[in-house]
Amino acid sequence: MIAVPARERHRIGRIGWLRAAVLGANDGILSTASLVLGVATSHASHNNIVVAGLAGLVAGAMSMAAGEYVSVHSQADTERAELGLERAELKADGSGEHAELAAIYVSRGLEPGLAKQVAAQLMVRDALGAHARDELGISATFTARPVQAALASAASFAVGAAMPLVVTLVAPQPVLIPFIAGTSLMFLTILGALAARAGGAAIIGGAIRVAFWGALAMAVTAGVGALFGTAG
Repeated sequence: MIAVPARERHRIGRIGWLRAAVLGANDGILSTASLVLGVATSHASHNNIVVAGLAGLVAGAMSMAAGEYVSVHSQADTERAELGLERAELKADGSGEHAELAAIYVSRGLEPGLAKQVAAQLMVRDALGAHARDELGISATFTARPVQAALASAASFAVGAAMPLVVTLVAPQPVLIPFIAGTSLMFLTILGALAARAGGAAIIGGAIRVAFWGALAMAVTAGVGALFGTAG
């Protein structure tokens, strides 16, 4: 009897929720901090700055949820259509689909005879699953989940946006701008490091990359706010 080795745990299984969560949190921190900085540099009152930040949190979370749902749902629709087509092809020409699957395995390095045996065994067990995975590239790991992606994006955006918003609420007006900029950069750096760690990438590189683009976005927004605030 062949011993079955323990199943390895790979980080690639996290890619669906990790992408949505990191994107949402990053957008939440960056867009809210940039919005607050832009309003603050235009010499608005503290109350107006807080209201703008809160509005940005709500609008951003809803926008992230809607955009992610529509995008991922389109992917899910495409997957269903492709699977429906593949199901019809299997029913109409099983032998041709077997040959097609075997040719895929030959292109990956198997001998033709072995490739035919592998294709036959896999198709007996789950023909549609074998073609979905090896011909179409659709698997349980990467399959589209619109509701999950929408909820993850909205929740992570709200959590991210709440960070600079809380700083806005507690920071004194005279030091509001440097406080928001400094703490938001810190939040972005931590987020980049955590995302890199969860994905198995270089932590320092991930942190620096997120912090750099965050600093650039906040600087541009603050500059626009100061320009129009002065002009007004």
